[in-house]
Amino acid sequence: MTKFSDLDLNPKVLKAVEEAGYETPTPIQAGAIPAALQGRDVLGIAQTGTGKTASFTLPMIHMLARGRARARMPRSLVLCPTRELAAQVAENFDTYAKHVKLTKALLIGGVSFKEQDLLIDKGVDVLIATPGRLLDHFERGKLLLTGVQVMVVDEADRMLDMGFIPDIERIFSLTPFTRQTLFFSATMAPEIERITNTFLSNPERIEVARQATASETIEQGVVMFKASRRDREGSEKRKVLRALIEAEGEKCTNAIVFCNRKTDVDITAKSLKKYGMDAAPIHGDLDQSQRTRTLDSFRNNELRILVASDVAARGLDVPSVSHVFNFDVPSHAEDYVHRIGRTGRAGRDGKALMICVPKDEKNFDAIEKLLQKEIPRVENPLKPEEKPAAAKAEEAPAAEAPEAAAESAPKPARRGRSTRSERKDTVPEQQERPERAERPERAERPERPERTEGTESKPQEKSSRSRGGRGRSGGDSNKVVGMGDHMPQFIALSFDERRAS
Repeated sequence: MTKFSDLDLNPKVLKAVEEAGYETPTPIQAGAIPAALQGRDVLGIAQTGTGKTASFTLPMIHMLARGRARARMPRSLVLCPTRELAAQVAENFDTYAKHVKLTKALLIGGVSFKEQDLLIDKGVDVLIATPGRLLDHFERGKLLLTGVQVMVVDEADRMLDMGFIPDIERIFSLTPFTRQTLFFSATMAPEIERITNTFLSNPERIEVARQATASETIEQGVVMFKASRRDREGSEKRKVLRALIEAEGEKCTNAIVFCNRKTDVDITAKSLKKYGMDAAPIHGDLDQSQRTRTLDSFRNNELRILVASDVAARGLDVPSVSHVFNFDVPSHAEDYVHRIGRTGRAGRDGKALMICVPKDEKNFDAIEKLLQKEIPRVENPLKPEEKPAAAKAEEAPAAEAPEAAAESAPKPARRGRSTRSERKDTVPEQQERPERAERPERAERPERPERTEGTESKPQEKSSRSRGGRGRSGGDSNKVVGMGDHMPQFIALSFDERRAS
């Protein structure tokens, strides 16, 4: 069996590895470290939790042990998709390089530019950064990448998911063509393969596990859950989650609960705290200092349950996580592998449970297809017990009563035109209005005075008048009808008489 002492590493590096408690390299480390020490480009494909970070930190420290960095010109560059992963890589460098005089700088968001500029101005051997913050420093003229000898891209598939691929391509173009590139990813999407073909030169490909496979040390399970009502789905899912955690008892020493949305992270964390569970949220909208405090508390076993979004699905190196709970089914099947990879690390046993509602069954099928196996179904811990027959019999009449009442109730009258007799029949007798008092007969209208000369008075006949028409009827329709005695006098005057008056 290969040991670290067989990998021709610097004795000072081997001493730090031994003090960290490691003797035997993992398969990805045994394959990547010798190739990196030979100066070759490396393409490492391995599932999360297999020790990819040490696969590039150890050979980088060995190669950078000699030499000196110049101001604003780092000698090596490590790109990470998230702040947490970048911070973890920085911790690994501190652990393995404590006997070697190397300087490092961590460029991540949420930290003052001024502090980072001071570190860069002094010159750093190792620059660990997220793509966005790195380009910010470059565009401000505070950083030059022409002195990079070794470049590492960690969790490349996560970079693809977060939309960093254009930034990665730009950063590659800013570094020397003669650099050595170490490229690590858990999966190999077509876009990732295109980048490796473009920017890596005859790489040594190390693939230690089938792409996107879960560790065999992780016990998996899923609860197929359907809420009683749609508006109660969230609260009932949280109740199922609490029951799952309580059912694990003392075996659940610490756990990570994953949610798809940031709002659900906050709500779920508050719900767990409300019911007496030690929980805290972590997601991208929180302040960096708060995220750091929460992670430190979780690593130091001061916090039992960490409720996280996918920002924490990678980069959390807490070897002793006993359980992972997927409150939501991840939208991408590969994210499921990375989530449950937080448990069962370094050969330890772990357990991963998931809650699946009907709307997530399509995503769940994609996960099983990716894993190429069926995830065992777990019984809902809140499944209601069967009621006795007597109780069912008592509830049956009560349940049928509303239906019978609904059938016997009169149907509402159909809206639309109906005869007066139909409308009268639909009104119950007790609801009929009292008869109105008979109105007094209207006084007869006085007869109109006779029309003036030149007009004829005709008996009133019902004419077929069109709406808006002038009331012309058949027969002598062109005859002018006079206005009678009530015609204003000025109308009868001629034009000359009106002008004279």
